[in-house]
Formats: sequence, structure tokens, C-alpha cells
Amino acid sequence: MPQPMSAPAALWRRFRSNPAAVAGLVVLLGFVACAMFPSLLAGHDPTQQFRDLLLLPPAWAVGGNPGFPLGTDDLGRDLAARLVHGARASLLVGASAALLGAIPGVALGLAAAVLPRVPAFFLLRLFDVLLSLPGLLLAIVVVAVLGPGLENAVIAIALVSLPGYARLARAGALEQLARDYVVSARIAGAGPVRVALVHILPNIAAPLIVQTALGFSSAILDAAALGFLGLGAQPPAPEWGAMLANARDYVERAWWVVTFPGLAILLLVVAVNLIADGLRDALEPRLHSTV
Repeated sequence: MPQPMSAPAALWRRFRSNPAAVAGLVVLLGFVACAMFPSLLAGHDPTQQFRDLLLLPPAWAVGGNPGFPLGTDDLGRDLAARLVHGARASLLVGASAALLGAIPGVALGLAAAVLPRVPAFFLLRLFDVLLSLPGLLLAIVVVAVLGPGLENAVIAIALVSLPGYARLARAGALEQLARDYVVSARIAGAGPVRVALVHILPNIAAPLIVQTALGFSSAILDAAALGFLGLGAQPPAPEWGAMLANARDYVERAWWVVTFPGLAILLLVVAVNLIADGLRDALEPRLHSTV
């Protein structure tokens, strides 16, 4: 008699049945490899300047150099090396901001669902205030107050994303509070913390995981936007948004200094979004059974 498949194995089987999600995972793992081993994959130091090779075109173009496969920027720095090293900054910001927004956001959302009416009311009004402000504008204000830098950009992006997680967690928790198993637990004497963490959270984890994955990609875009405005990673640190900002004066004469950082952001965000779609389908298989 065949053994029943474990939950992680069943989840992986459903996930890998989505070719687009698997392709996104492969691309993401490629960026993770760049972030973990940049020195092995990059031919030069990302801050090293070759002053006699300014704005060198890619290796396959006329005037290119095989030692610089993607060319150089306006300061003669190896563009491929800066892209590889920049993957670490983008992934760290995306993962950190997503987690720092999700963990307190989910906690506040659960609290708003299980706490008495008065404190829950004030939490909801706080969420409304944060949601009424444009996300990127709020992040710019926070970074302007804290000062430019990658760490402050993470804090700003996490703060912007927090209300979305809180609203989602509260909506799922309110739905679960009416279920028989939660009512039984409360009758048996379970307190609000136990009800929220033991009985409700595991049953609303699927949409929260998907939202965190989508928040990861949004954080990458926000980090690139802050870097483009000079509020994220500071020179000479390699960061894709800052690379785009430095290259905007050379769009017409050196297309590669703009194209490759933009493509890197595009590929990473699309890959994460495909993974999020695959996770949604894998975590909610009933969606397919009803189609």
C-alpha cells in the first residue's frame, strides 16, 4: 500500500506542475547565487575604475572588450560586476522589508480581530491613516527623516507595507472566528493569544505567504525607486536603482548602462511574481478543482 504523501511533498508537486513558477524559481536562484558568490562570478571589483575604458560597449558590440562582457559605465567600472554585486542589495532589501512588514503587520491584524472593540478601533484607524498615504511618498518621507541609506530604506518600505498585511490578517481572522473549532476553543477557556496563534494563524497562513512573496517583489521595486532618487544605497555601493540614476545622462550614447540594470530589476520582479502565483495555486488547490 503506497504511503500518503507528506504536506511539503504535495505542495512541491503542485508547485512544480506550474512551468512558469518553476522558471521563476530558477531565475530567482540564479540571482541568489549572484548575491551569495559575487566575487566568483564577477571578473572585477565593482568599485574599481578603469579610467581609460569609460563607457566601453558590451563585448559583442563594435569596440567591445571580452574582459568586460556588459561594458563599463561612465566611471569605467565593470557593469557586469556591479550588476552581480547589486543583486545582494536588492535581495536583502526585498527579503528584509517583506519580513519586517509581514511579521508586525500580521500580529497587529490578529490583535485587531481578537482584542476588545476599543483597542481594535484605534488599530483600524491607524491602518486607515497609513493606507490613505501614497506608499512611495510615505517611504520617501520616512527616509528623508531617518537619512538616506539602505537600512533606512528597508525600514521605510516595511512601514509602508505593514497596513496591507494587517488588513489581510484581520479579514482572515474575522472569518475564522465564526468557525466551530474557534468557538469551541474559546468555550474551553483558550485566551485571545492562544486562539490567534494556535487556532487562527495556521488556517490563514496561505494568503499571508502569497502576500509576503508579492511584498518581496514590491519591496525590490520600491528599493530601486529610492535608489534612483538617491535615498537608498549610497555611492559607490552597487545598487540597481542607483545605477539607473547615474546612467540617465548617457541614454542616447551608451544604451547598455541603462538597459542592463533595468533588465535585472525586471527579471527579478517578474520571477518573484511568478513564484507568488505558483505558491497561490499550490497552497489553494481547491481553486483548480472548481474551475
